[in-house]
Amino acid sequence: MKKLLYLIRHATAEEGGNSPMFRDFDRNLTSHGIIESARMGKFLAEKGVKIELLVSSAADRCKSTAKIFAEQLHKDVDEIVLDEAIYGGGARAYLAAVNNMNEKVKSVAIFGHNPDITFFAEYLTRADIGGSMEKAGIVVIEFEGVKWAEISNKSGKFLNYYSPGTITKTE
Repeated sequence: MKKLLYLIRHATAEEGGNSPMFRDFDRNLTSHGIIESARMGKFLAEKGVKIELLVSSAADRCKSTAKIFAEQLHKDVDEIVLDEAIYGGGARAYLAAVNNMNEKVKSVAIFGHNPDITFFAEYLTRADIGGSMEKAGIVVIEFEGVKWAEISNKSGKFLNYYSPGTITKTE
């Protein structure tokens, strides 16, 4: 049975994460980031993509990106699962999120942060994503014949990388 994993970097967010008065965790999407999210979510919807489960870092910019994608994909935003570990947890946190998925779920989107999300995509597939996923970029990975709990290094097949600047398919 095939499984699909969509790794999605959060869209463009406010600057200022290094200010003592402004926590990086609390940064919101800019108007440009909102447009990027809507455009990429609509792109997936128009391709007929069906994502069963959306998992997001609890950081504001990721939650907002996930909500906009959910709206475009006609998913209930209240069903987005927030995973506190994804923010700052490194690739291990992403792997734990994947390995703990319910086997009934066949397609999952995880919304996260660079550089971890790019590293994780390359870890799973050994594909060269180009150093850094663009904001609101999407990597699509396929797994065949494995359970979520068995997914690890090089176990996925890189299918596509989509970005707001191009929305072109690369293989």
